Amino acid sequence: MIAARAAGATIAVGVGLTVIYTALISSADAITKMFAASYAAPQLFALSGGIVALLAVLVNRAGPNPRGVATRCPRAMAIRSTATVLGAGAFFYAFRLLPFAEVFLFIAMIPLITALLSGPVLGEAVRPQAWGAVCLGMIGLLCLAPRGLGTFQLGHAVALAAVLLGTVSMMASRYIGLRDGNLLAQVFWPNLALAGVSALALPFVWAPMGLGDLGWAVLYAGLLFAARWVLVGALKALPAYVITPLMNLQFLWMVAIGAAVFGEVPGTALYLGAALVITAGAWLIYDQAFPNGAARKVVPAE
Repeated sequence: MIAARAAGATIAVGVGLTVIYTALISSADAITKMFAASYAAPQLFALSGGIVALLAVLVNRAGPNPRGVATRCPRAMAIRSTATVLGAGAFFYAFRLLPFAEVFLFIAMIPLITALLSGPVLGEAVRPQAWGAVCLGMIGLLCLAPRGLGTFQLGHAVALAAVLLGTVSMMASRYIGLRDGNLLAQVFWPNLALAGVSALALPFVWAPMGLGDLGWAVLYAGLLFAARWVLVGALKALPAYVITPLMNLQFLWMVAIGAAVFGEVPGTALYLGAALVITAGAWLIYDQAFPNGAARKVVPAE
């Protein structure tokens, strides 16, 4: 009985942390969209990238076993950092050009495409279900253009480019994670690169920024770091194949924030597209968790 209660408590903690993560990351995305209306990307990322990189160093030093920020995979880290910088810029302008909740459909495609490409790139086995999940997700994206592909706009192309770059970053992250357990290094280097590249571009795009907007930029960095930190806690409490489907709660947050903050009311096509993409992700995760079709008991991580 005591063991069952402890397991139940662990599951509740994991679910709670995942809900908090989706709220934090959606709030950070909302600040991105707000900044995109008035500023260029480097003005947000120069500051926030530096803050996140600094927090990674401080947390590393404060931990029980400081490992520094060195990586065993410098080339893969360089690829991840480059893709992160370019992808962050692409998503920044996607938020400027598209309704807030609409960007979710593109964000949700990243793990699907990553699963499909993990075979030829990382040498991992790719089950046929991965192809089915990606096709279903692509149908979900097509719901954004019910009158044909000709209705797609520049924002959709930018978001698609962001998806491809995000996929590269995620695959590089998985490659590094299989060979190097220093997770904070994967936070430090991409954000340092983001801050450095943005700082170089800053003189060409700088616009006067009031203290209020500066505060939003600092809050964005804090939300981003907190979201990643909370996600680590969630993954310690529950397996990844349980956490990942719960992350789709981000869509509900983005709909709510889009309506409350930006006055955006999604149409039926967006809800249908989101349902298809979410279903595709859940299908893929279920297949990874139960490849033989037999459900097994979820044992919380100790």
